[in-house]
Amino acid sequence: MGNIAAVTDDDFAEKVLGAEGPVLVDFWASWCGPCRQLAPILEEIQIEKGDKLTILKMDADANPVTPAQYRVTGLPTMNLYVGGEVVKSIVGAKPKSAILNDLSEFA
Repeated sequence: MGNIAAVTDDDFAEKVLGAEGPVLVDFWASWCGPCRQLAPILEEIQIEKGDKLTILKMDADANPVTPAQYRVTGLPTMNLYVGGEVVKSIVGAKPKSAILNDLSEFA
């Protein structure tokens, strides 16, 4: 996931909960094949929607506190936060069109 910034347990509140606009957090792990399939799709979405939507990635293995807080039990899981609240949760790797459809009312 080359161009997408990382977020950690330590800076989650600042970068996600305190963000101005919608933030999509991709919870992933290096061993997760579908997570790797999703990475280039999210990079494309970031390029297209970057002015309206912030996308961050969180390594669920290195940062166990936040995924547990938000009951992330399967990877990949993408949570969309608006105003510090989860407004949408997308579980599993999906095609770009399906992800954009899920995000359409927010970005």
